[in-house]
Amino acid sequence: MQINSDLSKRAAVEGDKLDWVATRLPGVERRMLERDGAESGRATTIVRYAPGSSFSPHTHTGGEEFVVLEGTFSDDMGDFPKGMYVRNPVGSTHTPSSADGCVILVKLWQIPPEDQEFVRVDINDAENWQPGRCGEQVLALHETEDEVVQMLRWSPGALFEAREYPDGAEFFVIEGSFTDDHGTYPKHSWLRLPPGAKHTPKSEEGCLIYVKTGHLSGAVEKLFK
Repeated sequence: MQINSDLSKRAAVEGDKLDWVATRLPGVERRMLERDGAESGRATTIVRYAPGSSFSPHTHTGGEEFVVLEGTFSDDMGDFPKGMYVRNPVGSTHTPSSADGCVILVKLWQIPPEDQEFVRVDINDAENWQPGRCGEQVLALHETEDEVVQMLRWSPGALFEAREYPDGAEFFVIEGSFTDDHGTYPKHSWLRLPPGAKHTPKSEEGCLIYVKTGHLSGAVEKLFK
């Protein structure tokens, strides 16, 4: 299965316009934003758990990171309510479920095996946030030599200068909306900019977005080997 799998090209998807697709497990559905492979391989997906649903125990051969968008996600390590960022490294195992239902943004097969750090960050904790550019707050989620993962909160009316991304960037809108030179990105939109791309973002209503940078050059090189 190939969905927005060419990492050398820009991709933009309004997640809320996609149909929910049933998985092999009852009560678990997904909206696929990007995918390279069938049930294993690079994927960025919005997943919805119905109340009382669960996923079978499994090991993340390529690692996993997710953000809880609605409800509470649970597994062997605890309960993760709305606003939690979780990163589980390659080789980690768990049994996901949700007693009351939840929606999560999930990224699979995108963590290098040498990065073995488990990460849990509460987006709702004001003490975790730091000032950024004018009209911006920044929450650091995870950083290595190859990638920087952050939450950005842009104030209503925020306007920024053009920025180039030599190693690419990804954005997912959790709340609000923003625009750039190429379009408008409402809640649950996903945007991928390939290495060397630039844009000039602004947000009239304000927004909260997940952002990952610095990670696509190496991935594109592997794609075309």
